[in-house]
Amino acid sequence: MRKLRVLIVEDKRLMAAHLNAQLESLGHHVVGLVKDRREAVKSALELQPDLIIMDIRTPGMDGIDTARTIMGHTPIPIIFLTAYAAADFVRQAREAGVMAYLVRRVDKRQLHSTIEMALGRFEELQAIRREVSDLKEALETRNLVEQAKGVLMKRLKLSEAEAFRRMQRQRRNMGKSLKEMASTILNAEQLMFRRLNVPRQLQAIRYVIRQG
Repeated sequence: MRKLRVLIVEDKRLMAAHLNAQLESLGHHVVGLVKDRREAVKSALELQPDLIIMDIRTPGMDGIDTARTIMGHTPIPIIFLTAYAAADFVRQAREAGVMAYLVRRVDKRQLHSTIEMALGRFEELQAIRREVSDLKEALETRNLVEQAKGVLMKRLKLSEAEAFRRMQRQRRNMGKSLKEMASTILNAEQLMFRRLNVPRQLQAIRYVIRQG
């Protein structure tokens, strides 16, 4: 992993120091440590970090809204730091453009893998934005792509990165956009649950998503 310039948004001194130490031990550089929404948005715009790690529960700050504001101005991979990860929270974070989340307390290995995941998902978002210039539409397309990747990961036993590469290859072969490819996969998955002949439907899905 390349050396990253990281902005930390965290009001708790000990947690901020813990994150700073772990990031530096991984070879990254913390370019800023801020405590509220105004400073978070201002620092993101001025410093242009490679990554933002943000505590969603900072007093006086709506983390979802802050992430949405930052992404609207300058798309940057964002990781949320949270005490829990309820399904509704995950959905809202994804819709705001957040790439991943960390549940306290963070260890070094978990931090490293989550950063890799966030960077990979951000690259996918950038690929989508090359097809869809509007950020709101790109994030909506990303939600479809995430669901379609989940199908491929489950059915073909692929990693997240492998699933996205499979979608890209098949998109090119079929002359579709990523949004169209994701919809094709999800529609095929729905068909499987509508019919009783499951083996035949699995074969149909594999046909749609196979390598060209």
